[in-house]
Amino acid sequence: MARFPDALTPWVDLSTGINPRPWPVDQVPAVDWTRLPDPQHLAELEATAAQYFGVDAPHVCATPGSELCLRLLAHAGLPAPFTCLWPAYRTHAEGLPGCRLAAPDELAERAGDPGTLLLANPNNPDGRLLTASQLLEIAAAKQQAGSWLVVDEAFIDAYPEASIASKVWGGRRNRDELPVVVLRSFGKFFGLPGLRLGFLIGPRDIVIQMKALLGSWPVNAAAVEIGCRAYADAAWQAQERDRLQEEASRLKALLQGHGLHPQGNSPLFQLVEVDEERGGAIRLFEHLAGYGILTRPFSYNPRWLRLGLPASAADYARLEAALTVWRTA
Repeated sequence: MARFPDALTPWVDLSTGINPRPWPVDQVPAVDWTRLPDPQHLAELEATAAQYFGVDAPHVCATPGSELCLRLLAHAGLPAPFTCLWPAYRTHAEGLPGCRLAAPDELAERAGDPGTLLLANPNNPDGRLLTASQLLEIAAAKQQAGSWLVVDEAFIDAYPEASIASKVWGGRRNRDELPVVVLRSFGKFFGLPGLRLGFLIGPRDIVIQMKALLGSWPVNAAAVEIGCRAYADAAWQAQERDRLQEEASRLKALLQGHGLHPQGNSPLFQLVEVDEERGGAIRLFEHLAGYGILTRPFSYNPRWLRLGLPASAADYARLEAALTVWRTA
């Protein structure tokens, strides 16, 4: 706002991959802030989330957001050296000490490496989506190598069939020996990132160590109450999956209509590649910012720009107007 003082207001924030229509928190009774969260209520949250994930409850640990959980993995028994696929979340490389970067086309090669491999599915920012079968093959290779696979499923809620969690830790099977840890985020699909709620899904010993690191009250009372109700709201979840796909198609068509080519399989954001002869992504970023539209550029790739879903017809109209001027300039 300081850099673009003449921009249209209010700003339209398309810089995040957050559902712009959150789960209705007005359905939740008033939270009692005078008491610590009840341990039994926390157990209920983990059990409800486990059912949503399709896993057994003893394999689930509630965390105050998936990012903190990521940063604690090195202290929860996962071995070094750490490798993460890149490009991905910036915090992937930051959160694991000495993390090495590997390109997506190195995935098969890295599957047999020692230590711990971290990847996101769907990936951010390009939306690349691996199937559960592909991930299980990688997990099998990690098991043979005596190493570990961590899958960050922050954006998987729109594609539950692609989640590896239920394939590994569901069905009351004894899979404690399989070296897989899954991270889940509540805030993105349910549109409530400020609640700071996430989950680790993995072997019982890793879950126990993570709970010991987090202590007796890992998440606040509001997160427990809202999480319990939202994860149990199957009707809202089904409706949102359909609606988000429709919104993603709408945004994709708008971008394509202005000569951009969105990629990826996450309905919560679209990544476009802007040719250098058109000034690259930074020029488009600055042009949109002049219209009060915030998007996400990437310092490591000057051709990439990521756009989240507009929240309203007015937001779509402003984006349409801005792109029309940009295309004809």
